[in-house]
Amino acid sequence: MSKVTAWERVKIAREPDRPTALDYIEDIFDEFIELCGDRYFKDDKSIVCGLGNIGKQNYTIVAEQKGRNTKENIDRNFGMPNPEAYRKALRFMKQAEKFNRPIVTFIDTKGAYPGIEAEQRGQGEAIARNLMEMSDLKVPIIAIVIGEGSSGGALAIGVGDRILMLENAVYSILSPEGYASILWKDSSRAEEAAEKMRLTAKDLLDLGVIDEVLKEPNGNAKTDIEKMSEAIKKRIVALTKELKDLDVNELVEKRYEKFRNM
Repeated sequence: MSKVTAWERVKIAREPDRPTALDYIEDIFDEFIELCGDRYFKDDKSIVCGLGNIGKQNYTIVAEQKGRNTKENIDRNFGMPNPEAYRKALRFMKQAEKFNRPIVTFIDTKGAYPGIEAEQRGQGEAIARNLMEMSDLKVPIIAIVIGEGSSGGALAIGVGDRILMLENAVYSILSPEGYASILWKDSSRAEEAAEKMRLTAKDLLDLGVIDEVLKEPNGNAKTDIEKMSEAIKKRIVALTKELKDLDVNELVEKRYEKFRNM
């Protein structure tokens, strides 16, 4: 069987019919109640937040959400969050801390929205504040990269005690096209860039950036969403138990050290 290249994994991660965060949320959690708005500007649907449970364990869920068609993508801003999306996420993560609920994040974005309106409303500040606040939250955080994880747009909800990646997900400082444009002034060299960026799950596991790789059924999660969801659910349950057994101060200290040592 031929090896799947980094560029091929990028293309799989971007497939329009790849399972989205809401697909997994529906399968993994017994119930899910969406919570909306940042209480400053508006509700940005590129990030979905809410409460869910697996059995008797309650969770706060924060998930980047793409659309499946043009209409959905416009509604979800093509999965590229504005600052109000990150502020919404932080609002509910702080609520999770207040009520001692573990947090699960699903990462799937091309990056934070780069438009002038986002910059005017403080895109950089919103991302930076999430990084700072998440590093000190006193509840377990499990982050799962399910598709694309690009730039600060992904990292803003990715400061986790455990970081998991699906086999065909990618996680990087920017897109291969962006990398090629900056390095070689030629975005058509994206395939070459992907190989150099070490953005695959295996690469990032070897580098110590992530903690686990979740194998996809039949080499692609879309072939069996239920099986993929069950694998994710098992790890969420096991990791929740593991992390809840830690003293709160130890939990936060280990998270801090984890990111300092990357």
